[in-house]
Amino acid sequence: MTKPYGTVLIKAAKIMDYLAEEPNKSLQEIAAATDLTNSTALKILETLQLIGYVAKDKQKEYRLGSKLVKYANKNIQELDLVEISLPFLEELQEKADETIHLGVLTANEILYVNKLEPQNQTIRMSSKVGISRPLYSSAMGKAVLAEFDETSYEAYLDETPLQPYTENTITNVLKLNQELREVRQLKIAFDDEEMEKEIFCIGAALLKDEEIVGAFSVSLPKYRLTESYKQTLLQEIRATKDKIEAAI
Repeated sequence: MTKPYGTVLIKAAKIMDYLAEEPNKSLQEIAAATDLTNSTALKILETLQLIGYVAKDKQKEYRLGSKLVKYANKNIQELDLVEISLPFLEELQEKADETIHLGVLTANEILYVNKLEPQNQTIRMSSKVGISRPLYSSAMGKAVLAEFDETSYEAYLDETPLQPYTENTITNVLKLNQELREVRQLKIAFDDEEMEKEIFCIGAALLKDEEIVGAFSVSLPKYRLTESYKQTLLQEIRATKDKIEAAI
């Protein structure tokens, strides 16, 4: 067996495992349950408290911290969204045999959490579950960005340089503002060869109680996009958005 790097992490994990099962415990109880000295347990608890993984109340009892709980809840929400949306995205794919992505907002980017490959198309996209895309240059991202309030949007622009990925990428703030106004009206966003040449994407945000929970998109080679087909996709995407939002 390979010797683990950083045995203090193993000790910290033992403490968090214990607090997950037995919240609101004193230092002495935690040390005894994890076979640590009071001194060692205290040093680890203080570090965990500093980064938000553990919290201490006025009675000097410890429990798991809000940051750790937030991470856990976010993972659960992502899994729920994948499961809830899947039958509706599969239904969408039956009507439009294209690449379909499901994403969630994380760290000012869209993280892909599911991908449905087309059944009868020879061209496959290189995207994978687990990769992320910028908000300003992707269909899902712009659909989500259009739901930001003014303060969040200004903070996003301050933190995010609008770098080009192709010659079509929007790198001008005024142009991005105009496009987002159109997205708010249509409830649909487009990526017209902005992330990848010759790829067109149509995306929609997913909301629950006016809060962003994710987004999905349909991607296809642009040469197949006729105006008639585009209107069909818009109709089906809006219908799918309504169904998923009703389910969540």
